[in-house]
Amino acid sequence: MFLDVLRRRNPALISAAIALHQSGHLPSNTYVLDLDTISANARALATEAGRLGLTPFAMTKQIGRNPDACQAIMEGGIEAAVAVDMECARATTRAGMRLGHLGHLVQVPRAEAAAAAAMRPANWTVFSTDKARQAATAAGHAGHDQALLARIHTEGDEFYSGHEGGFPARDILAVADGLDALDSAHFAGITTFPALLFDPETRSVRRTRNLATLEQAATRLHDQGRTNIQINGPGTTSTETLAALASAGVTQVEPGHALTGTTPWHAATDLPERPAVCYLSEVSHLYGGRAYCFGGGMYVDPVFPPYQVQAVVGHDPSSTATLDATLPPPQAIDYYGQLEVPAHAVVETGTSVVFGFRVQAFVTRAYTAGVRGLATGNPRVAGIWAADGSAASWPR
Repeated sequence: MFLDVLRRRNPALISAAIALHQSGHLPSNTYVLDLDTISANARALATEAGRLGLTPFAMTKQIGRNPDACQAIMEGGIEAAVAVDMECARATTRAGMRLGHLGHLVQVPRAEAAAAAAMRPANWTVFSTDKARQAATAAGHAGHDQALLARIHTEGDEFYSGHEGGFPARDILAVADGLDALDSAHFAGITTFPALLFDPETRSVRRTRNLATLEQAATRLHDQGRTNIQINGPGTTSTETLAALASAGVTQVEPGHALTGTTPWHAATDLPERPAVCYLSEVSHLYGGRAYCFGGGMYVDPVFPPYQVQAVVGHDPSSTATLDATLPPPQAIDYYGQLEVPAHAVVETGTSVVFGFRVQAFVTRAYTAGVRGLATGNPRVAGIWAADGSAASWPR
């Protein structure tokens, strides 16, 4: 799905991945990131967000919190990150980004509250009074007052399975007063997820009921005199969706896959953000008419119904073949992927294999590596990192 877009809109990334792999500069099982394109994508998002008065926070879990990518995002004008969990918070702050938002989607565990407060997140989302008290207590011990966002919901809101939680939206006035009553914390605003979703039937992005819930809660808060609140509205973010979010009253947006051009909308429409990531493997061995390529990062984010995965295969970027691939099912460990090898194709041990799919590096055991200089024809590896953003042990 995303391989087609990558071949059409950023073929230099495929060529660079193969060349750098064959020269020994990139290992197999690596998410390869085009840092220059990531900077350009971030710049487009930051510029449009600034025009609309929105504050953008970058979600970097899908690219493994790669420190070089974090720097590229900051070069593009997005200086703060949203952390999906504490590992994300540690990695992005270690890379030099400010921590703009923590606690959403994943709440901060009790034993991690002190560490979270020490990072001084600009916004900390809580799903319950218990979690708000933990955040407030930790902030008090750290010597500051913490801005809290309340995750809200109402009947008819949409959640991915396992993402449910938050305060009933009907209680938002009491929730705001309750958070303000805490020592060392205060109510700062409201959030939900997802505010927007891709609609496969229209091949576009639609508003969710959650966004209407935010709008209605914000109106009640404004009517009570709370006029300076943050309204956080993540979900299928792109330069092209920011105006709709702003018109709904959203003040904070959280581009993630837009930074690499891999939201589901990017597979259906050419948006301003260009594709900037591929997955690199190599052939391990051949068996039964198939080539087996190393796995480790073959988690394909299931935003589309099952489709025929393909890969670009070759030793030389100027001479490649596109082969059908079979990846392990989600319930299996992805030791290998399998490639259908037609009679005319030359596929050998060590052949480079490049996939294009919607990545979620942080749930894998893959490397991540940023590459600069594609536009000048001089690609070079900026660094190789583990999927949690820490230094990789792979020798260069």
